[in-house]
Amino acid sequence: MTWGWTGIRGTWSTPAAEHSMKEMKRTLGVNWTAIALGALQDTAQSTEIRFEKEPTVTDGEVKQAIREAKRLGLRVCLKPVVNCADGTWRAHINFFDIDVPCEPKWSDWFSSYTRFILHYANIAEEAGCDMLCVGCEMVQTDRREKEWRQLIQEVRKIYSGLITYNCDKYQEEQVRWWDAVDVISSSGYYPVGAWEEQLNRIEPVVKKHGKPFFFMEAGCPSRTGSSQIPNDWGLAGDPSEEEQAEYYARMFDSCGPRGWISGFMLWDWPASLYSPDAAAANDDYCPYGKQAERIIRGFYETKTHLSEGGLA
Repeated sequence: MTWGWTGIRGTWSTPAAEHSMKEMKRTLGVNWTAIALGALQDTAQSTEIRFEKEPTVTDGEVKQAIREAKRLGLRVCLKPVVNCADGTWRAHINFFDIDVPCEPKWSDWFSSYTRFILHYANIAEEAGCDMLCVGCEMVQTDRREKEWRQLIQEVRKIYSGLITYNCDKYQEEQVRWWDAVDVISSSGYYPVGAWEEQLNRIEPVVKKHGKPFFFMEAGCPSRTGSSQIPNDWGLAGDPSEEEQAEYYARMFDSCGPRGWISGFMLWDWPASLYSPDAAAANDDYCPYGKQAERIIRGFYETKTHLSEGGLA
């Protein structure tokens, strides 16, 4: 389960955050967590990522969250993500393929992005994280194969754990540098009735590269209509535990028999939880106190065939 998004400064070193992580482990029976934090660049065409500044969580908060997760017996994937301050989705970060004077350039952006990722790679190594996610849903950057390979080479100089890249939904075939990472991952926000079709499409990609695969993100808000567009967190609708629960049940039914799927890092679990008696009125992704909570725990508990320490 993904924990802590988006990582607002001051929210991770609190009793509420400690309670949240404990409840995540207790209620879901997870064995991994992605500790996910966001840093900002101004727009999709900006070249500076301001990860040292607010609202990004401090390094101390990141290290404390990792320590708490490991104390609870969880394996940890550190997931630093860049967002655009103007609200543009990170998938639209893009520049001219050929440098043009007086225009923002890929080289400038990747220089800043590399500094950003290496900063957290150092923390991941120091704190003993089991995995590092070096990018998330950056669709327009995926074609920059040379730069991604160079970045991953730099990461490997300082980080000894597993490396993954979280491509966006429908993009699994588009990444040409899967051989550079240790684990292939993607965001599995597929419509409730489309899982079999999409898994049939993804499977040849995974088998071609011979790498482990898991869904670095997957989930559905507890809201009417969300099972058809599970990635749309702003979709209008009424709270519906039933719709979320049905989505999880059908997703697990489709994915469970596919041996090449190593697991999920479900989306998502906040650093500050609502109270259980408010669950029915909550229409966000978090399954705490909702019908989906039992479905998730039940599915994870049946996956005893996974190797010790494997993704689940």
